[in-house]
Amino acid sequence: MSATPQHRRVLGEAIRAKRREIKFSQEKLAEKAELSTVFISRVERGKESPSVDSLLKIAKALKVRVRELVVDI
Repeated sequence: MSATPQHRRVLGEAIRAKRREIKFSQEKLAEKAELSTVFISRVERGKESPSVDSLLKIAKALKVRVRELVVDI
């Protein structure tokens, strides 16, 4: 089993931090982004890379620009 790529971990951590900052649960973020809770969880843990479309949905639900989530990648 291979290690999780660093860029996935960094992105997932940024999404989780912003989600917690605005007091959203994973379920609330998933609902607002029209994505599954399992998918949000996997992205936050760096187990899955979101498509550009999914990343845009997540950013919109968090009320941030995509660049705010990927700035440290």
